[in-house]
Amino acid sequence: MAGEQKTWTGKAIVARDTLANQGWKMEEVTAREIGEDELLVELVASGICHTDIMCGSGSGNPDLFYYPRVLGHEGSGYVRATGAKVVVAKPGDAVLLSFDWCGHCESCEGGLPSLCYESMPLNFGNKAAFVSANSEDETEIAGKFFGQSSFARYSVAKQNSVVNVTDLVKSKEELQAFAPLGCGFQTGAGTVVNVAKATQKDSVAVLGLGGVGLSAIMAAKLSGCRTIVGIDRVDSRMELAKSLGATHVIDTSKLPDGKSVIEAVQEMCEGAGPAITIDTTGVPTLVKAAIEMTRKGGKIIQVGSTPPDFQVELPAFLFMNSGKAYMGAIEGNSISSEFIPKMIQWYRDGKFPFDKLVKLMPAEEFEKGIHEMHTGETVKPIITWS
Repeated sequence: MAGEQKTWTGKAIVARDTLANQGWKMEEVTAREIGEDELLVELVASGICHTDIMCGSGSGNPDLFYYPRVLGHEGSGYVRATGAKVVVAKPGDAVLLSFDWCGHCESCEGGLPSLCYESMPLNFGNKAAFVSANSEDETEIAGKFFGQSSFARYSVAKQNSVVNVTDLVKSKEELQAFAPLGCGFQTGAGTVVNVAKATQKDSVAVLGLGGVGLSAIMAAKLSGCRTIVGIDRVDSRMELAKSLGATHVIDTSKLPDGKSVIEAVQEMCEGAGPAITIDTTGVPTLVKAAIEMTRKGGKIIQVGSTPPDFQVELPAFLFMNSGKAYMGAIEGNSISSEFIPKMIQWYRDGKFPFDKLVKLMPAEEFEKGIHEMHTGETVKPIITWS
């Protein structure tokens, strides 16, 4: 390992039970020693994502729900130590954290690391990475969520989870604001650019205008899409969507004249529906609506996490005749080391103003951030560690 081995102890949000059971608490934890392909990162900020909430709110499926654990998978910070085989960064470098991937499976070698057979999407980090700083508590705490678990002041990160942005950020404050680029913003923008491969010929509908959905709106505008429909029920988010490029917005709580959301969207898209429909909500009724509203030959891209037991039912013969494609996408099919710098350049060029979506608050106020994300008051809460 490069540099002197030492003990790294700091605050972390430890989930010892579900969020609903008030099982998430700020605790002092110590990060374990890093391996040869790992880095010790001192976080300055962590974005809060709905996937964190989902995976810390359930039970029954040991691949998704287990405790105690540290969640978080959108983070930014500075490298403090590196393993012997690490080449991506050195101590002192500014980095963003994203998802882990193995590098040698069929998906990784084929340029789709987000579909890695070993690390994504099923391996959500059930590996010990922390212990309590309380010497009387010897329980190991899982902490490799998406390869890095960013809800901690100090985190052990896999090398493939790390994107070096030392030459791309101008200040610590900017690095904090960039924290969500590793998942939420990458997922929304990548779904439009990499998965849908949208062009000026396409009409796009985005269900849910959180961080992922609004990133998709911005990417659709950047791609020149002719019609961009944003769908939500929070006034402030719909107004923001219009300022970011949506040509139309629909409030699902105020549909006019007894119309369904399906009819309203199709009417805005030449009566045929959008060519690209992206669901970021995971709400079963909206997933079904997304499939139905899409025009013949169109793509329905499932991005939002649905309830684990939700099943999509399709009339196979009619669906075949429609020529539609229903597909899933993780992390926007992005290669983070390439796509994150691309988003930063779009931001510099004024084409991807994701700073309009974020709100920073101290890590101790994580419950406030979660609450504001659910009410719609804040699109993307970012908790800061220093």
